[in-house]
Amino acid sequence: MTAENGKATAQAADALPLFYTNPEAMNPDRHGSLGLAARADFSFTRAAHALPVVTGEMPAAMRSYPIVFVGPANQPVVITGLRQGENLFVDKDGQWAKPHYVPAYVRRYPFILADDGGQGSGRLALCVDRASDRVVEQVVAAARGDKVLPFFAGTEATEATKQALAFCNQYQMDFAATRAMVDKIDAHGLFAERRSTVTLENGEVLNLTDFKIIDEDAFNKLGDEAFLDLRKSGALTLVYCHLASTNSWSSLIHQAALQKA
Repeated sequence: MTAENGKATAQAADALPLFYTNPEAMNPDRHGSLGLAARADFSFTRAAHALPVVTGEMPAAMRSYPIVFVGPANQPVVITGLRQGENLFVDKDGQWAKPHYVPAYVRRYPFILADDGGQGSGRLALCVDRASDRVVEQVVAAARGDKVLPFFAGTEATEATKQALAFCNQYQMDFAATRAMVDKIDAHGLFAERRSTVTLENGEVLNLTDFKIIDEDAFNKLGDEAFLDLRKSGALTLVYCHLASTNSWSSLIHQAALQKA
């Protein structure tokens, strides 16, 4: 979602991948001298007021963030800010507010699986965003005394790179599974456009628009066959987590108050 002049609108799903500006397929010739700075810094998310989530992480995410659906693909996202360019959960030092859950999409960065051959070849390769300030030359970082996790040892991928590949593979599978669940929910006509009004602790009123929710009344009226269809697809976890996450609008308002304190 975006927020502009006190109003929130949906961020187009096809604007993704969010954060990535210069991803390169990893190989030892190009990236043999590089590594990942071993520090937790989420400054790159500071302007992200909505972040994609997959179904498997929703039980943890729903405790901290409202989960809604945006764009033509009904992409599930967590709301992290009430205005455009505002992430209420990242402080000035780039640290994520505790004890709130950090979405997998954020933890995956600067790595991503992307088309290796270009032009829709279908071959996915592990890529790294060279624009990330955590991607550093090992020699330079060592001279500064910074700890770095090398990408390669000679021509072999290091454990850090293998772990990044495993994480990205799992995320890709979870994303595909979530996409199938969303399509199943949509097939049963359960998505509904919604507006929401949020009153901050200082009395300011924000009108949030252009997002979708799962219509709880329509869900409760489903017949046995339709309900069983959702259950078999695994979509019930997504439905129930989304519905439970409506309680987290208060968490968002509280976080906004902490930022102003």
